Amino acid sequence: MTVPSRYRGQPVSEGTGTGKIYLGDAPGQAGQDHVSSGENEVRAAFAAVARERTALAARLRERGEDLQAGIVDIGALIAADPALTGPAIDAVRAGADGIAAVRTAAEAQAAVLAALPDPDLAQRAGDVRQVAAAVIDQLRGTSVPPPPAGRFILVRREVDPADLIRLADAGLAGEDPGGCGLAGAVSVAGGASSHAAIVARGLGLPMLAGADPAVLAASAGHDAILDAAAGELIVDPDPPTEVGRIAPGQQAGRIAPGRQAAARPPREVRTADGEPVTLLCNVASVAETRLGLSGGAAGVGLLRTEIPYTSTPDWPSEADHLAQLSPVLALLEGRPAVVRLLDFSGDKVPPFLRDRGPQGLAALLGAPEALADQVRAILRAGASARLAVLVPMVTSVDEISQVRAALAKAAAQIGAEPPELGIMVEVAATAAAAAAFADAVDFFSVGTNDLASEVLGVDRADPGSRPALAADPRVLTLIANVVRAAGAAGVKVSVCGDAAADPLVLPLLLGLGVRTVSVGAARVPRVAGWIAAADTAAAARDTAEILAAGEKVIR
Repeated sequence: MTVPSRYRGQPVSEGTGTGKIYLGDAPGQAGQDHVSSGENEVRAAFAAVARERTALAARLRERGEDLQAGIVDIGALIAADPALTGPAIDAVRAGADGIAAVRTAAEAQAAVLAALPDPDLAQRAGDVRQVAAAVIDQLRGTSVPPPPAGRFILVRREVDPADLIRLADAGLAGEDPGGCGLAGAVSVAGGASSHAAIVARGLGLPMLAGADPAVLAASAGHDAILDAAAGELIVDPDPPTEVGRIAPGQQAGRIAPGRQAAARPPREVRTADGEPVTLLCNVASVAETRLGLSGGAAGVGLLRTEIPYTSTPDWPSEADHLAQLSPVLALLEGRPAVVRLLDFSGDKVPPFLRDRGPQGLAALLGAPEALADQVRAILRAGASARLAVLVPMVTSVDEISQVRAALAKAAAQIGAEPPELGIMVEVAATAAAAAAFADAVDFFSVGTNDLASEVLGVDRADPGSRPALAADPRVLTLIANVVRAAGAAGVKVSVCGDAAADPLVLPLLLGLGVRTVSVGAARVPRVAGWIAAADTAAAARDTAEILAAGEKVIR
């Protein structure tokens, strides 16, 4: 009898999932991005991936699993497709590094596919990226097998937010116990405020972070239960039938990209004492957007644009942005759509910026053509939405002026009206000086994750970092200052950080006067219920007491 193996971790996204263990890290040389690869090596790597997938599809058919075999066959066809292999080989002939050539060719083809109006064809973009990753592993001398058939739980040393987005948007998430789907994720690195955790919450996927490193040696392909409430991954549960004990309704609340509930009109959300609150959702993908709208969100309060590009070799082009933005913004006709500019910082820095000096907003402003490409794409893709542009990590009014000038120029070029421009208030000094920024913006959006991390000296990737830290009086005092400055200047204010979906912090934000919040897509219905149960007068008294007590401690 197999003895169950149990691995502990920090719950960062709630829910329970069952499936087979999928080890997503290639063994050995995972960090080698500059392996010498010629034309023959690149050809051989593509051929090897095609052979592996063809063989796996044959084994699946022998077991009568024709549906899963068909999915794997798609990967084999992509790996042999001259539309992907040709440009990569041509680039190598011209002197490009093999790994960079494969990445660039894959991103170009994926962008074309993602822009197609047919949702089934557009989902092939994720398949192209997965094949490219497998080819790159071959070039490094490593290999990661494709996910197992049926439900699976992703286990990696550091789960990349793009992993979750890719697997969800590629149509691998499902709700029926026999279907194919990402059922959860386990990461050795990171914490509740890591971007992978944020994306997992948005997708409604159970996830553990800060997990026992021994989990990386878990038995691939074995049955497992991921119980995020208990903070535990159980491999080879006893008895094995325990895997089937969780009914579909008990699984994490995901909606597969091909089977989303139709987005219903947003319902008005009011507190128990009648105060109206605008409830929006934070997204980075089509799957999250559909999930948030189906849960009653009025629109999108934060569209993260950098997630698809955290592994790319250069700044995304206007066409790249259009391919990613158009499917999301097409769902938001007539609805609020707040699009954040590229935020290549923290755990989202792509290879081409890691050793090149400034990152984040400074890097984007230092690449004016890249900024122009993105703002033009935003204006084109979001023409039918109630569009707004959000600037991350702002520390000076001059940064706002530069972005506003770029927006005005792009709008003039394409004959559009410049959208509203707002800033993320996530730097302590900016929050403290909010009044000095108010005249330069149309709205503030408070990012509680980075703000709390800075104020409290906790790295957002640390296992101890969590949304509830925003309830600390030092953080609340800064948020209160932002709300006051917004009110005095007549500009709008919202909170888009994860604290807005925390049951402890949300009432305090309402008590400060916040009336617009944006939360992870999967949490929209639950947050709506918390808002409906809140009494803003009582919340204001509670908040005032915390601020007063904190002021005494600070003094």
